[in-house]
Amino acid sequence: MGEAKRRKSTLGDQYGKEPRIVPWLPITKSQSEQFVKWTVQGSWLGISLLIVTWLTVRFIGPAIGWWDVN
Repeated sequence: MGEAKRRKSTLGDQYGKEPRIVPWLPITKSQSEQFVKWTVQGSWLGISLLIVTWLTVRFIGPAIGWWDVN
């Protein structure tokens, strides 16, 4: 008997399914990695928007004459 067949007979219904992070939480490891990936990208997007907004308020707006900064 090969290793895959032995593993299949041992795991039963769980064979081929991804393991969960915590048994009582229905989130798999790949889902958690995807969540981390999306949150990191969202964080960088937020930081970029903050910088663009700051540059607009501090430099671009006053240079165009939209408002004055003291």
